[in-house]
Formats: sequence, C-alpha cells, structure tokens
Amino acid sequence: MANRSKYGLLLSVLIIFAVSCQTARKTMDPAKKFPAEVLRKDYTLLREIMERFHPALYWYTPKDSMDYYFDQYYNAITDSMTRQQFGFTILAPLTTKVHCGHTSFNYPRAYSRRQREHAQPSFPLFMKIWPDTMVLTSNLNKKDSILKRGTLITRINGLDVRQLADTLFRFMPTDGYAENVNYIRLSAAFPYYHRNIIGLSAKYAVGYIDSAGVERTATVPLFDPATDSLARTFIRNRNKQIDPENKPAKWENFRSFKADTAHALAIMAIHSFGSKGRLPSFYRKSFRQLRKAKTPNLVIDLRTNGGGKVNNYTSLARYIRDTPFKVADTATAMHNGLGRYKRYFSSGWLNSMILFLTTTKKEDGRYHFRYWEKHAFHPRKKNHYNGQVFVLINGPTFSASTLFAHTVKGQSNVLLIGEEAGGGAHGNSGILIPDIVLPETKMKVRMPLFRLVQYHHPSKDGRGVMPDIYVPPTVDNIRRDRDGKMDKVKEIIKDSSAIQ
Repeated sequence: MANRSKYGLLLSVLIIFAVSCQTARKTMDPAKKFPAEVLRKDYTLLREIMERFHPALYWYTPKDSMDYYFDQYYNAITDSMTRQQFGFTILAPLTTKVHCGHTSFNYPRAYSRRQREHAQPSFPLFMKIWPDTMVLTSNLNKKDSILKRGTLITRINGLDVRQLADTLFRFMPTDGYAENVNYIRLSAAFPYYHRNIIGLSAKYAVGYIDSAGVERTATVPLFDPATDSLARTFIRNRNKQIDPENKPAKWENFRSFKADTAHALAIMAIHSFGSKGRLPSFYRKSFRQLRKAKTPNLVIDLRTNGGGKVNNYTSLARYIRDTPFKVADTATAMHNGLGRYKRYFSSGWLNSMILFLTTTKKEDGRYHFRYWEKHAFHPRKKNHYNGQVFVLINGPTFSASTLFAHTVKGQSNVLLIGEEAGGGAHGNSGILIPDIVLPETKMKVRMPLFRLVQYHHPSKDGRGVMPDIYVPPTVDNIRRDRDGKMDKVKEIIKDSSAIQ
C-alpha cells in the first residue's frame, strides 16, 4: 500500500510538471498576441517608471521631445501584437530615443530559450559593415558560387549601406551618438536585425561588385533552416553552455594572456569585466609574469569587452595608471529607493536597499553615490607595469571598459588604438542596471539607476572614447582574415626598435 501511494504521488508530480510545461509553452508561444489594452497598460507603467527613475532620460533628448515620443508610441498601439511586434515596433524605437546604451528591451527568458531552440528563416548573408562599406563574411546558402567571403555588397533590395544603417539604427540603442557599436552589432547579426526590423522576403536583390570590378545584381533566396541540416547543427552547438568554474581550460572565453616573444610583447585579452574569470588573481599572475620576463610592450585587448564590475576595471587600471584616480566626478540616482515600484524590478528589494544605503541627497536634488565620487585609487607598487601599453578599442568597448580606456588615455606610455568606443567619453549609466519586468507581457526593459560622469570628463558631445591612432576595417584585411589593429601595434613596435 505504501509503494502504491509513492507511485501515485510521483505520477501526480509528473502530471503537474507536464501540464505546467505545456502551459508555459503556450504562454511563451511566439504567435501569441496581446490585446491593445493590455499592451497599453504595460506601456503606461513603463513610462511611469522611466520618468521617475531613469537617471539620464533627458541627458541627450529634451523632456518635451521625450514626452512627444512617449505619446507617439502609445498612440501606435492600435491593435493586438505579438511580443516580437511589441518589442520592435514600440519598445525598441522608444528606448533608442533615450540615447542610453544601457537602456534596451528584451524578451522573457523562457521565450528567448524557445526562440533559440528553433532557428528562424532569415536573410542569408553575414557582412562586415562600416559607414561606407559592406563586405560578405559568410553565406548561409552554402551552394552559392557567386557571393563568397570578401565580396563587396552594394545594395540589398535597393538600399545601400547608409540607407540600411539609417533604417536599422532607429531600433538600436547607443550612448549618445557613438554609432560605431551598431555597425559592429550589424556585422555580428545582420540577418537578425534585418528580419526583425525590415522583415522577410522570399527573394532578395543583392547588388555586388564582381571580380572585374563591375557592379551586378544577384537574386538570393530566403534562408530556411527547416530545410538545412547545417542549421540544426548550428543551433545545437550554439545552445551548449560553458561553465568556466568547472572547466578552467575555457576561462579564455573571458580573459587570456600570452607572450609573443617574436614581437617583444604580451597580449592580455579581457572580454568582460564581469564576475567570471577570476580577474584579480589573473591580473596578479599576469603582471608578475610581465615583471619577471621584463616584457617591454603590453597589448590590452578590450574590443569585445562590454563592461562589468567597476572593481574589476579599477583593479586593472592600478597596474597601468601612474597617478591616483577616481571612478567618477558624479554618480547620481533620481531616488534613494524604488518604493512601491520595486516589485516590477528584478531583485527589486536588493536594488532598493543599495540605493538607500549608498546614496546621499545633495543640493542638485539628486542622490549621489559618494564612494565612487570621493574614493581615490592609487597605483600599485608591486608589479606595476611601466612599459609601453597599447589598448585596443572599438564599438563593443562599452561601460566599464570605456571607464578603463578613459582612465589610462593620455598617459605618456599608453596608446589607444582602433576605433571609437561605444561607451560615452563624457559618461554613461553603467552602474546598477536591473530589468523592469512588465506584468502583462513579461517583456523586460533594461534600465540603469545611476548616471555616471567620468572622472576628469570631456564635454558632453555624445561621442565615445576616441582612439589615439585610428585603425578602421579594410576590405583587404577582411579578405585575408587579418587583424589590422594588432598589425598596427607590431608596426609601431618595429619602427620604435629601428629608431633605438
């Protein structure tokens, strides 16, 4: 009788679990539509929260303009929408108007997981894109014998690169007007943005330059992963998760260090200042090795570093910077708690407590994070690096990695090489960034709670941290799969050695 009861209980649990999973799948069905009144309810709440708590809502967009945009997108909700439609028709263009790179929309986790499990039809070409150029890097239609890697693309359905960028950038957030990051986002995922913003076509008219330098047009079919076995393999590999704590060999996914004795340099790549990768111990080991080897040149590669913890950037800067520095001239929030809105924020109670414990109201009416404004970080004495430092930056250099680049920029033994960073040179809103979870649709809007003005900041012109030596992409480097920025570092070292 006892065993029968156990089996009955187990069966009940399995049935409940199966029903719950089925209900969740229906709830997160991409085809599910929400009535207009439900969408307006979520939207109204979002506006209320942004106007109350966003620390940089009017930094680049005046209040009267922001009010106009809030009203415009509210009035655009005239019919039922799917989450995808609500996200890209309403939330994406609204959040882009703020010109805050830390403000953007996202889907519920379960919805995103389901989308990843099923590859979507898309435009088939991946391209490296910059303001006047598109170069083909990969073609999902493997049997295409015309459009191969390195081919110059001139138009897609009649739109050139400038027209495409003007259309797509209206849905892609930036810090101020530092648009370089969006060219690299397009380079990484052009089919995704093209599908969700412009939409799908059964066929595409693709303009290209042939081997004789003549512009021609090819008709390219829509890529449908349902008919391609390679797509299923791609999805399976993409969904594999890596836990660096359990697989130390994979830590290079977050940071790496290697010596290049042939060029008298060492290369430290830091892909994130986040909590993974055990960065403080990595720094200690790396700079000790640099001292013992007497390495004269160090490359710090931040080209894929989207930011992370402030302490992880300051710890690195102390090995490079020659003088004391602070994180910010000002770091401010609108309120010292989230009040009744905390239930709409991820970790709402914790974030509200952080605001309460770390901020003080000042004469300007804002709540200041005094530690980041007052605490001076001093250069390390042990294993401080005094050789030549090359910091590689580009569009994805963002948030905390921008703070690092700004902190060391201008020092006599430091050169920033590459392209404009995506993170604002004047400041950004990269501290304490929870998600707002909209109660009806469960859509998320990532929104910062602090606005940070950099220590010894330049004027607010909306640009990112600029390189000392600009090294743009080139068609030749794409075709030859060469790293032009690293090549420039080696050229400088070689020329310097020749002079000595």
